[in-house]
Amino acid sequence: MSSSPAPLGPRSRTLVPSVDQASWDAAVRHLYRDACAYIATGPRRHEDWTLDVLALTARAVPDPRGWARVDDAEQDPRRAEDPRWPFAAHPAAYVAPRLQEIDRAGAEDLLLALTEAGCTLDNLRYFDESPEELRDMARTVLARYGDGATYHTNVGKPGSAPGTLDFSREGLEYSPLGVFMEDCGLVVVSATEVGLFWTFSD
Repeated sequence: MSSSPAPLGPRSRTLVPSVDQASWDAAVRHLYRDACAYIATGPRRHEDWTLDVLALTARAVPDPRGWARVDDAEQDPRRAEDPRWPFAAHPAAYVAPRLQEIDRAGAEDLLLALTEAGCTLDNLRYFDESPEELRDMARTVLARYGDGATYHTNVGKPGSAPGTLDFSREGLEYSPLGVFMEDCGLVVVSATEVGLFWTFSD
């Protein structure tokens, strides 16, 4: 087992004041360059935003702003039979209880843990940037959705307080939504958009 990365340092609760397409696209593409990832944002059209998540997994909606979408399974022939692949076909009633709300600090950590298989902050060792530089990229990603966004995940690494994640915990628990051995992700919900950050490992 590799040693844990250096501490990430103090966490600012201040979002990037504004984020443009170039900086957001660059952060997303860099963070998930080596992951088998599906990163997409769609419009929020329902009070029950789980329905908007399902629209994203079905590739049924475009990005409202035309910003980057990462879809590593886009050319897989299995997509011809089911546009959701490698997500499984689940109704909203199945998905909703498997997405637990977490705080913003946990969302930052999770975006970084999703950069490789295993969903661990040990993955930061694969980057040349410092942990704080990578955390700045995660903040840039979240800034798109504004201060009022909420964060939800299928990953079970509960911290000592409700809504927190503890990445010092050994092992990985998650509620699968896909067909692969491992699928972990983050859903970001704002008043107008729903972002889906998901990675898979077989």
